[in-house]
Amino acid sequence: MRVLVVEDEPKLVQYLHQGLSENGYVVDVARDGIEGRRLATGGSYDLMLLDVMLPGVDGYGVLSALRAQDSKTPVLMLTARDKIEDRVKGLEGGADDYLVKPFAFSELLARMGALLRRGAFATTQSATVLRLADLEVDLVSRRCTRGAQRLDLTAKEFNLLALLMRRRGQILSRTTLAEQVWDMHFDSDTNVVEVAVRRLRAKLDDPFPSRLLHTVRGMGYVLEERAE
Repeated sequence: MRVLVVEDEPKLVQYLHQGLSENGYVVDVARDGIEGRRLATGGSYDLMLLDVMLPGVDGYGVLSALRAQDSKTPVLMLTARDKIEDRVKGLEGGADDYLVKPFAFSELLARMGALLRRGAFATTQSATVLRLADLEVDLVSRRCTRGAQRLDLTAKEFNLLALLMRRRGQILSRTTLAEQVWDMHFDSDTNVVEVAVRRLRAKLDDPFPSRLLHTVRGMGYVLEERAE
């Protein structure tokens, strides 16, 4: 899932980026309100973490611009202010939740999970639970099962599988996978994609009678059910 963090405190930005990345999120960062507004209104995010006090445009301005587009992206506002009127202002402006600094990272993750489950992104179970043949991927709980067996995946393996599931039936190039899973421009001398696919395939396909993850020579990889 892709998250936009709009925050101007360098240490907090680093803390959030590292923690969220380790928990499987793809993170974009804006360090002022103007850049945050541009990314929020021009990008596609599953959730936004939005600071209130920002240079350029404050968090309320960013939120207003986002909601003016009728965007349903869940917004969790972060602030050092704990006054009721501040929280009311944010919630009335379209924020989905409010978290006061300093906060525990475990609480942040719990609140994010709750928003994703109940928010616009998860209005139906099919929005967050993807299925192909006997494979099921829950994007919120980050749980994968095939048949009755749970797949023990690393964060990157889960992200790779989630991307392939979201675009099942489509051939995805190594460049696309490198950019969207590892947030890197692809280097032809790097075999990170091949290694990850091989490890994912060992868990996803090798223990089962039918294969779902296929290599298309010269093009990339595709996740689909094929007649044996």
